[in-house]
Amino acid sequence: MPERVVLLDRDGTVIVERNYLSDPNGVELLPNAASGLRRLRDMGYRLVLITNQSGIGRGYFTRETVDAIHARLNELLRAEGIEIKHIYVCPHTPEDQCSCRKPEPGLALQAAEDLQFDPRDAVVIGDKPCDIELAERIGAHSVLVKTGYGREFAESLKPEIMAEDLEDAAVRLANTVGKMYNKPR
Repeated sequence: MPERVVLLDRDGTVIVERNYLSDPNGVELLPNAASGLRRLRDMGYRLVLITNQSGIGRGYFTRETVDAIHARLNELLRAEGIEIKHIYVCPHTPEDQCSCRKPEPGLALQAAEDLQFDPRDAVVIGDKPCDIELAERIGAHSVLVKTGYGREFAESLKPEIMAEDLEDAAVRLANTVGKMYNKPR
């Protein structure tokens, strides 16, 4: 069986969505996020965070600010017995037309190269169309959580799995993982 990797969106998926979060004190885990991440980890998934942070490119905050936010995120997660060791950040604005801003596959492919996994065996979990489109572009499995903006897009998107939150996503993945990894490419 291939290595299990989950590529997680940050805002609206793991933490409460805040427009251009620039203060580590504003980091707040979503309900059931820690339990969902713990369950994913216990199922053998490597947790990888992939996040668009155009506030850097717009000059609203620095990369150091984002690093401090991620340190705070991991502080909160460690209190729950988990940690996200692999974090990939796109600092660009949409106008930059970079190859790393979701739904472009740059960061996911970089993570696959760095961590030695086949992106087609990964699961992308997020709350926005760009997350589901990223999954499609790299041939990964897709999960839309209805947290953050997810409920707004629930009717228009067609992910493989629709879940209420990260815990529900983990439960649904556990129930379908055999089918997902045995489907022909």
